[in-house]
Amino acid sequence: MRTILFILGPSALPLAKRLRGLLFAEIHGPDGVEGVNVNYAKATTHLAELFMGGHAIIGLCAAGILVRAIGPHATDKTVEPPVIALSENGDYAVPLLGGHHGANELASKIAELTSGHAAITTASDVVLGVALDEPPKGYALENGHLAKSITARLLNGERLVIQAGAAPWLASVTDAKGAIPIAVTSRLADADTLTYHPKTLCIGIGCERGTDPNEVKTLLDETLAEHGLAKASISCFASIDLKEDEAAIVALGDVRFFTTKELNSESSRVQRPSEIVRAEVGTPSVAEAAALAAAGPDAKLIVPKQKSRRATIAIAEAASPILSLLGRSRGMLQIVGIGPGAPELRSPAVTKCLQHATDWVGYGLYLDLAKDQHTDQVLHAFPLGGEEDRCRHAINLAKQGKRIALVCSGDAAIYAMAALVYELVDREPNRIAIEVHPGISAFQMASARAGALIGHDFCCISLSDLLTPWETIEQRVTAAAQGDF
Repeated sequence: MRTILFILGPSALPLAKRLRGLLFAEIHGPDGVEGVNVNYAKATTHLAELFMGGHAIIGLCAAGILVRAIGPHATDKTVEPPVIALSENGDYAVPLLGGHHGANELASKIAELTSGHAAITTASDVVLGVALDEPPKGYALENGHLAKSITARLLNGERLVIQAGAAPWLASVTDAKGAIPIAVTSRLADADTLTYHPKTLCIGIGCERGTDPNEVKTLLDETLAEHGLAKASISCFASIDLKEDEAAIVALGDVRFFTTKELNSESSRVQRPSEIVRAEVGTPSVAEAAALAAAGPDAKLIVPKQKSRRATIAIAEAASPILSLLGRSRGMLQIVGIGPGAPELRSPAVTKCLQHATDWVGYGLYLDLAKDQHTDQVLHAFPLGGEEDRCRHAINLAKQGKRIALVCSGDAAIYAMAALVYELVDREPNRIAIEVHPGISAFQMASARAGALIGHDFCCISLSDLLTPWETIEQRVTAAAQGDF
């Protein structure tokens, strides 16, 4: 989800620019207004598209404009993104939609930045000072459908009583003699009890090379069920870095990886070490040690190593919700083609890659062409030429566990960096993930402008002799002519 500062004209631009960096947001303004990230043609159409795309919208405009543009599309409050009306002088931030999906919190943050006021109107926040369906970071609400009816009872004077765990954020509506039970636990709870699951569980995974992902998933599901543990309490999965490219482990999502040395440092807390495992990977434990390493020094191993035919799993629990993950993510290198340069000619997939990358690598001009999507990504600009240096730099950044966008003009695989990246990786194998996202190539754009010149079989030949001898180019041109493309 992106955060969009939506303006109708240049008068709102000073405040929008002031908030852009503080909120890691983009500024969207009408055609003709300079200094914005994205220009639009029609305000109501653009607002509707942003809303349906799930983006948080801060409209520096009248609330009525936002209501008229978005209202017809506001059909499900459980999934609606935040929508906030902000006066151009910053005095008032009014959450219109998604109050408990981040709008109230965002409005309060804006008010703090502008020394203004957050006009929060949701009854639970105003009267009770809390929102049952918006727990603090590190907690997940299991049965949110109960929140509305319980909030109504709280507004009528009833109080909560905690059956398990602790919920300090609900202290103002909690009483030892309360009639409404709630639980804060990593264990499965009664379906009729409002339950918050703290993100305290770390799942350690080990497996043989080539293990079927379904075997790991089945082992995980069976282990959680056997020990009565809630999936919603899983903070992360963890394994040894030798398994960064193992399909069965990568399929679990954002796995945290640890070196052999880091896993060996957990040996004193491991319960079921294996000399066979030590001989294979250099440490006596993968699943148990990885779970403990990810959960932190004060964690306890609550489920020792469980085995299937080719996989192992162990579960450690931290004393409190894990808000900052340990270990390292698998590096990701996404080679993206931004097309001819204009934002409207860029694919949504490429735009998403640019938004979610930690770093951009590329020829400086290409990075400038994508500046409408730049927020806090680290830029690694290179001069024209030196393509191999550029690719190596991107690969090395990805090896550090970062998410890299290697930015190319046109299509990333046509006279661009994709082939060179794969050539380098083939020479020097590593475990990073690599994706190629295509763009509109110059020859496609030229054909479209000229009138469908490539409507049938066609052939592309580069006339550059920087990497290809001119004699070879002549042979290819002759062959293409003989082929009657």
